Amino acid sequence: MTIPSTGLTVPAESEQDTAGTIPESRASVARTLLRDPAAVACLAYVVLVLLMAALAPLIVKVSGWDPYQFDQSAIDPNMGGIPLGGWGGISGDHWLGVEPGTGRDIFARIVYGARASMLIAVSATVLTSVLGVVFGLLAGYFGGRVDMVISRVMEFLMAFPALIFMIAVLSAMPADNRQYLLVVVISVFGWPYLARIVRGQTMSLKQREFVEAAVASGASRSTVVFTEILPNLRSTILVMVTLAVPGYIGTEAGLSFLGVGVVPPTPSWGQMIAASVTWYSVVPTYFLVPGAFLALLVLSFMVLGDRVRAIVDPGGHA
Repeated sequence: MTIPSTGLTVPAESEQDTAGTIPESRASVARTLLRDPAAVACLAYVVLVLLMAALAPLIVKVSGWDPYQFDQSAIDPNMGGIPLGGWGGISGDHWLGVEPGTGRDIFARIVYGARASMLIAVSATVLTSVLGVVFGLLAGYFGGRVDMVISRVMEFLMAFPALIFMIAVLSAMPADNRQYLLVVVISVFGWPYLARIVRGQTMSLKQREFVEAAVASGASRSTVVFTEILPNLRSTILVMVTLAVPGYIGTEAGLSFLGVGVVPPTPSWGQMIAASVTWYSVVPTYFLVPGAFLALLVLSFMVLGDRVRAIVDPGGHA
C-alpha cells in the first residue's frame, strides 16, 4: 500500500524559462526510455497486458475457450480432477493448461484476470492521483487551518493499519460491485502519500519569483495554482503514478488471495494463486503461470518507475 517517497527536488528557477516549463518534457522522457533496453522490454510487457485486458473477449474467442467454461474431458475424475497430460494439461486446445478440478482454461482466465487487475489498479491510481493532487495543492498553497486539517487527515490515514481495515470492510460488504469497492478502499488509503509530496513542493513553489509575479499582476488563486504551480508538479506526479500502479496491482492480488478481493467466478490472478495452493505439489504450473504473469507485471512497472525517476530527477536518484 505504501508508495515510497520519490525524494524529488523542485527544478531551480534557472531551469524554468517560463511558468509551467519542466526540465524533462514527456517527449524527452519517452525518447530516453526507448534508448534503454530494459525499459523497452518492460514497456512492451505492460503494453501486452493492457492489450490483453482491453481485447479480452476477442482473444478468448480466438483461443476457443470461455474463462467460465468447464472442460471435463481435460481432467481425470478418477484422480481428483488432475489435468490430463503433462505440464498441467498444456496442449493445442489449452495453451497454458487447465484448472485442476474444473477443467477451465487457464489462458482464458489469465486474460480476463489481467482485465480485472488492470481495471482496479488503473482506476485506483486515477482516483488516488486526483485526490492527492487536489488536497496537496490546497494544503500547500492555502496553508493555515486548511493545511492543518488536511495534514492531520493524511497523518491519520498513513498511520492507520490499512490492510487490516481493508480486510474487515471488504469482508462485511456484499459481493456485488466488489471491484468498485476495491478501487474506493485502496484509494482512500493511497492518496495521502502523493498529497504529502505535492503539499511540500507547492509550499516551495509558491515562494518562487514567477509565482509572486503572477500574484502581483492580479492573477486569481485558481490561475496561479493551475497555470503556475501545477505544471511544475508534472514530473513528480508522473513518477508517483508510475510507482503507484504496481503497488495497487499487488494490493488487489493480495486481497483476492485472502478471499476479500475479486469474487469468484470472476477471474483474478491473486485468486488463481490462492486456488493453486492446494494443487501446487501435483500441478505446479497452475501456480507458476499466474504467479509469473503477476510478478513480471509488478517488476515491469517498478523498473519503468525507477527509470522515469532517474530521468526527471537525476540528482536525487540513487
